[in-house]
Amino acid sequence: MLSYFGMDNRSEKKKMAIGWFSFTCCEDSTILFTELLNEHFDEWKKLVEFRHVKCLKTKNELKDLDVAFIEGAISSAKQEEEVKKIRENSKYVVAIGSCACTGLPSASRNAFTPDEITERIKRFIEQFDYSDKVKKLDDVIKVDDYVQGCPMRVEQFLTLLEKYLKLFNIK
Repeated sequence: MLSYFGMDNRSEKKKMAIGWFSFTCCEDSTILFTELLNEHFDEWKKLVEFRHVKCLKTKNELKDLDVAFIEGAISSAKQEEEVKKIRENSKYVVAIGSCACTGLPSASRNAFTPDEITERIKRFIEQFDYSDKVKKLDDVIKVDDYVQGCPMRVEQFLTLLEKYLKLFNIK
């Protein structure tokens, strides 16, 4: 809207564009993230554009993300392709939780001996087109930061969020 002096009086403050993604895991960090919104939503909505967050909205855009927060291990070729696409569209990637950071506990099946892989397990691997091995996130893409824990360590997440808000001159 134009003001009386012909100048645009909308001061659109820059926001940090984020994405939150979940792969093979129990999604406990996603639950914590949504719980954090109970406390921080009013503050964060002024600073953060939730561009791709499926747990919050149905219309998501995977384009020009400042920071992608990725939870979970990578257990299939399809997930590898998807996480590479996220990396290509993000300036920074943060691994969230134990499965993304270390692969475990999701990668526990990597330690199975051939005789421990029963017909039932083989059926699941085939049905869901799983890879032979489950990978931690940095086995597939470059990761810039890590938030350890199962679920994630909340203080570590909040510290990294602040770091990136400052890096992008948002705060």
